[in-house]
Amino acid sequence: MPDVPVRFRWLLPPEQRDLPLPAYASALAAGMDVAAAIAGETVLRPGEIQLISTGFAAAVPEGFELQVRPRSGLAVKHGITVVNAPGTIDADYRGEIKIGLINLGQEPFTIHRGDRIAQLVLAPVCQARLHLVDSLDQTERGSGGFGHTGL
Repeated sequence: MPDVPVRFRWLLPPEQRDLPLPAYASALAAGMDVAAAIAGETVLRPGEIQLISTGFAAAVPEGFELQVRPRSGLAVKHGITVVNAPGTIDADYRGEIKIGLINLGQEPFTIHRGDRIAQLVLAPVCQARLHLVDSLDQTERGSGGFGHTGL
């Protein structure tokens, strides 16, 4: 796997830097787990959306993005997911990375300081160069949209 440096900066005062930086849970993991940098705990009620602090900023290299994705265990067991999944941290953003969580479950869910709440995936990006044309190539699918294959 290629090794791409991403600079992180704590935004928390030194006495509050007891949290781990995002980290891979295994050698071949695609996503780095991210901890909640909240003061104590917060309750996410069913249907509620909250923006959760991480306490850090990052300098994503040009040509890459950090994708914010749900943690599968939280999603499957509790219905806790990233509201705009996947979220995007652009290479030119330098503010605090915050995680927009939503509770799609049936029960309130308590988030504690240091809980792993999402994962970050470093991904390459390219920008499209659009060309305005009068017509598009024909394909077998054509304009068949949602559900056209029977699913």
